[in-house]
Amino acid sequence: MSFAKVVVCALLAVGAPCASAVDARDRGFIRKGMAEGEVLFKIGEPDHETFVRNIKGQAEEKTWTYFPHYRDPQTLTIITLRAGVVADIERKIAR
Repeated sequence: MSFAKVVVCALLAVGAPCASAVDARDRGFIRKGMAEGEVLFKIGEPDHETFVRNIKGQAEEKTWTYFPHYRDPQTLTIITLRAGVVADIERKIAR
């Protein structure tokens, strides 16, 4: 493995926990009316995605679930998206 690859891998390993730590805190700042892309940018890909309604000619409705994070170990976040816009946010205490 070349020196450059080793350096890149080391930087990614060091930066990854910092990036995921920000995600846990940013989940509380998601608001109704935000675009799907903005949610992805702020908190990343969901841990689970479910399509509630996916009928041709109608607005798509889906839920994104973010499992508890080690920096926020008891909070489950469920975001409902309708036509690519946040319609509902549910934060549950999971024990």
